[in-house]
Order: sequence, then structure tokens, then C-alpha cells
Amino acid sequence: MARLRVLSALDTARTQYYHFKAIIIAGMGLFTDAYDLFSITLIIKMIGRIYYSDKEKKTPPAVGSALVAVALMGTAVGQLVFGRLGDLKGRRRVYGFALLLMVFSSVASGFSICITKTCVLITLGFFRFMLGLGIGGDYPLSSTIMSEFANKRTRGSFIAAVFSMQGFGILASSTVTIVVCSIFRVASKSSEADVAWRLILMLGSVPAAMTYYWRMMMPETARYTALVEQNVMQAAKDMQKVLDVTLSMIAEEHPLPPVPHPYPLFSGEFFRRHGRDLFACSSTWFLVDMVFYSQVLFQSEIYDRYLKKGNVDVYEEAFNVAWVQAVIAVCSTIPGYFFSVYFIDKWGRVKIQMMGFFFMAVIFFIIGIPYYSFWTTPDHEGNKGFMVLYGLAFFFANFGPNTTTFIVPAELFPARFRSTCHGISGAFGKVGAIIGSVGFLWASHNKEQDGYRKGIGMQVCLIILGGVCLLGMLITYFFTRETMGRSLEENEVDSVTDEAEEHANL
Repeated sequence: MARLRVLSALDTARTQYYHFKAIIIAGMGLFTDAYDLFSITLIIKMIGRIYYSDKEKKTPPAVGSALVAVALMGTAVGQLVFGRLGDLKGRRRVYGFALLLMVFSSVASGFSICITKTCVLITLGFFRFMLGLGIGGDYPLSSTIMSEFANKRTRGSFIAAVFSMQGFGILASSTVTIVVCSIFRVASKSSEADVAWRLILMLGSVPAAMTYYWRMMMPETARYTALVEQNVMQAAKDMQKVLDVTLSMIAEEHPLPPVPHPYPLFSGEFFRRHGRDLFACSSTWFLVDMVFYSQVLFQSEIYDRYLKKGNVDVYEEAFNVAWVQAVIAVCSTIPGYFFSVYFIDKWGRVKIQMMGFFFMAVIFFIIGIPYYSFWTTPDHEGNKGFMVLYGLAFFFANFGPNTTTFIVPAELFPARFRSTCHGISGAFGKVGAIIGSVGFLWASHNKEQDGYRKGIGMQVCLIILGGVCLLGMLITYFFTRETMGRSLEENEVDSVTDEAEEHANL
């Protein structure tokens, strides 16, 4: 049976103003996500200088790890909850609530209610968990909305462009920290640094708040309205509002009555049709986030190698750390996203994902195998090659699986499960992120130092992470299906027989 006109029009529509508007509206959520998740590294250093009066003036590892992990835990929960709600209640309705939760939690994280150490840390942890819920909701909804509005020729580039806003969010968190710390250092005393870190966190709510109105003005995606709610006429009217098409071009001459959906989410039929895709998306996202977030292992190395040593105040320390993060964002993180935007619809998702995993594995082996015998020796302490390799790891993560794992789940699954399955895949990713950013950080010490217990050492950790990348490459090769150049409805099905069944009701 012929496809619905509105779906065919979406797939063949030329690139229009609204596509770019949707990239900005959806991308601001990812921008805010990255700002909030990556600014905590800077904030942890400031909190250590303000609230811990020991000689080191550092936040204890257990406290720092908890502040990192609690937001990631909230993100995992948010992806599951909001992902499912996006399929049950609609993308647009849930999208606005997730954004409001992010705005409220960003502001609340800055206030953190009180000024005593214990109270600040507990409330900051609570509001960062709430922030994680909102961030988690933004992941599946942003990708799903963009995939359902895009045409099939440039869909990958549009979703990658939304995800690339993370790079600018990372850069913004560093830039805001540099500006705030510079102003406070000139205008106030170190005792007022307690205001500075709060201001940095609260400013993360500004871009999200600015896009709330436009999010609420977005119509529901035509695919959700037509395929899930089965209101084809309303889908055509909504599409007419935002894209340059006339109602006569996309309205059905003989619309079909609504029919029950053939199978539910928790069913053998779902797992027969889509279990392989869900495994591929979830496992590769789990592996890449384990590696991507474990790159915090290198940060102490970089700070010791390239940052100014000696007696620096709280503002200068935060300024220096932010400056390094900004350089990495400009030189490796953002270019990696741009390469993905440009090549994703030319090379395909599978090739780029495999390539990224491969080169990340090579980099981890180059750093890891001779770690103690070469990189940490006095003769190579200032070796710029370490910084170059660190930057390349970020580059090939973003020009690779960090971007493609965000795109593929938004393209493979039926409309009524799309947001849910993206949320499940992303939740597995955030479990991997906790293992990478907390588990490997603690395991990387080969002796007791700086509050960390003795672990397996940096060399073993880096070699394991290289092996994780190779495993990700193998899973991609054997299980991930290419989605480039196909309509979302074509990607839902595994065979001609399934396609005939699925499209009988369209």
C-alpha cells in the first residue's frame, strides 16, 4: 500500500528555514546539558578551595565522585522516564516539562539553600540529580523530534548538528568560568568565591529558558500525530504550519480509520523485530560513554604538566582549568562534531562509528602501554605529544561513536517506540559513564594517594579502555544496521514481509 503523503513529503522536503530553527531549538537543550554536566569539574575545584581548610584544599575524591555520579544517575533515570512519556504523551508536551526542570534545577543548584559545607553538598547533590532528570529527558526528545522533522537525505546531518551543540556548551562553561573568575578576582576577595561558583551554575539556565517559548510553539511532529495518534489530517495541518507545503499536497484523499497497533513494547514480537537493534544501540552507547567519560583520567596529568604551579588563589586555579578545557573544546571537541555533521550522510553511521572506535583504541594503546616507562618519566613530563593524543581521543569520539550513538536510536525504531528505545539506549550509556568517570578514576591509582585507594594503575586502565573500544567496533560491525538514506519507516522493518505488515495500516 502507498505511504501516507505527509510522510513522503517529510522525507523529500527540501531543506528549509524551519529545519535550522528546529536545530537551534532542540540544540539549546544539548547545549545546556553539556554546560551543566561539564562545569562540575570546575566547580568541584572551587568547592575544595572554599569549604575544605586542610593543607591541600581539595574536594575529597569521594565527594567529587558523588557529585559527578549523582547527575549521571539522574540523567539515566530521566532518559528512561521521559523517553517513555515522549511516546505515550507526545514529544512536544513532555519536551517543555523537561526543559523547565533543567532551568529550575540549574538555578536551584546555584542557590543550594545554605552556606555550611554539609548542607551545601547535600542540597547541591539533590538538585544535580533533578538537573540530571531534565537532561536525561532532553536526550531522547531532542533526537526524536529532529529525526521526525528532517528529510531522509540530510537527516543525519541535522541530528548531528543538534548534538554538536554539546561542544559549544562545553566551551560556554569554560568561557563563563573564565569571565566570572576574572571579574571576581579583580573586584572581590577570595572569600566571595562562594558566590562565583553559584553564579556559574545558575547561568547555565539562561539558554534553556530562552528557548522555552519556541519549544512550546513547535507543533507535535507529524510522524507522531499520523502514526501514533493516527490523526493524519491533523498531522498534515501541523506540517503546513512549519514547512513550505500546501494542505492539498499532503492531505489524504481517502483517510483510513484508526486501527489498533499490532504489538506492544513488552512483547515477544517487539524483541523479535527490534531486539537486535536495541542491543546494538544500548551496548555501543554503554561502551563509548565508558571511554568518553573516563577521559577525566587524563585531566590531573594535564593540569600537572601544563598548568601554572605554585601558590594560586581560587579564581586563578579555576581560570587555568577552564582555559585548558576551552582549548580542548576549540581544537578537538568542536571540530569532531563538525566533521560528523559533514560526513554522516556521505559515509554512513556504521563506518564513522567503527572508525571512531578504532582510532580511540589506537590512542589508548599508544598512551597506555608505555605509560609508566615513557609518559611519566622526568624526560617526557613536558612532552606535547600527550596533549595532542588527548585531543585526538576527543576528536575521534565526537567524529565517531559519541555522535553516532545519539543518531542511530532515533532512526531505527517505530514511531510509537522511538523515544522509549532512545531513552533505554541512552540510560545504558550513562551507566557506562558512571563506570568510566568514577570507577576507572578510582582504579587508575597504583598506590594510595590524594585520598584514593590503591587500584590497578593507569596503564592497565588505559589498556582495558582500548579493549573496550575494539569491542565497540566489533559490535558495530556485527549488529548495527546502516540507516543512511532511508526513511524512518523503512528503517523500522527487517524484511519485505515485515514491511508489508507494518505499512498495511499507514
